[in-house]
Amino acid sequence: MEKKQARLHGLPFAKFDSVGPCHKAMGLRRHVTPVALTLVFLILAREIYPYATPANEVLVDGYEIEEIANGLGGPTCMEWDELENLLMCDRDGDRIILFNTSDNFSQTTILDGLNNPHGIHITPDFLFLSEAGTLSKYDRAPNWQISNRTVLIEDVPTGNHQTNAINSLPNGSLIWHVGSTCNICQEDDSRNAALLWVDPTNGEHGVIASGVRNSFDGVWIESMGYVFTDNGRDWEGDHPPEEFNLLIAGESYGWPDDEPETPIPQGTQGPIATWTPHTSVNGIDVRPQNSTLPGLSEGSGHTVYATVYGSWNTILPQGHQLIRVDFTPSFDSNGNFSGWDSETSVFAKDLGTPLPLRFSPSGDLYYAIFGNGGTLYKVTLTQ
Repeated sequence: MEKKQARLHGLPFAKFDSVGPCHKAMGLRRHVTPVALTLVFLILAREIYPYATPANEVLVDGYEIEEIANGLGGPTCMEWDELENLLMCDRDGDRIILFNTSDNFSQTTILDGLNNPHGIHITPDFLFLSEAGTLSKYDRAPNWQISNRTVLIEDVPTGNHQTNAINSLPNGSLIWHVGSTCNICQEDDSRNAALLWVDPTNGEHGVIASGVRNSFDGVWIESMGYVFTDNGRDWEGDHPPEEFNLLIAGESYGWPDDEPETPIPQGTQGPIATWTPHTSVNGIDVRPQNSTLPGLSEGSGHTVYATVYGSWNTILPQGHQLIRVDFTPSFDSNGNFSGWDSETSVFAKDLGTPLPLRFSPSGDLYYAIFGNGGTLYKVTLTQ
């Protein structure tokens, strides 16, 4: 007891065995401590890195990234109106911002007091708004005076994920992206982990695609269809990859039955392109033919650009990118169309946490960072 007490107080003992338990423990600590410190450093770096000032490295010669506006809170959606003004959802500020592009992107808040706005869709007479579990419609005047809110859908459950983008299909129906309430589970409400079709006049709705764990956004591509992103389950190593899917009405896209052994369960639809697992592919838009960004020419296929937010489900940071996906048609031996081939590449990296993304009517690409105070960027041609 005396030796133990004395050793704990740092008193030396000449007869203490130099290779005894204490020295062995000290030797073990000398080896373990650097490893522990390295792990702590990696964890802290992973948490801090996405929210540090982005490096914004473009990997394609001739392009650079220009900051347009900052201090925007938590941008989650962007849309252009017919006058080329830009609207943005600010989740942190619970508001919708209007940028007047003819006045150096001056800002006006046109709606506030919202509940986690994640998506808007614009028509000449209305603004449709996706909030947490609720889809609403507002009357809009040409000067962006908003009035007469009508709730189309409410009480959709939210949990791990929520209700995201609201877009439209050529037949006039809206399409609403609804996330799952969990990582892996059987949902009590069939509207979760699904894409919903919605009648814009009265809010009548139903499931158009199921088994979609967390789809953030989608885009209609002429001659191809509706392509949407979907983020897969966490905590399963390299399974599953993040997905780009082509909408087929009435079909399931696999979740929550997409086990590592059966990544595409029987009777479900597989992706048409994939990306690094757990990196969170979110905003997506099709490259217009008037864009200066690289992409396929009309008739040869379609090019989309997408944001990769980044992962909290890995030790080392991943994602934080803009990626390009080229879709080209494939044909069988008889010359009949058989599907879409894809090729995916990184356009820019070290972007922080990019989330919404849209091409402007003039063909320029804009995206916004959700973290780091909220910043709007534009990809510009330098040549």
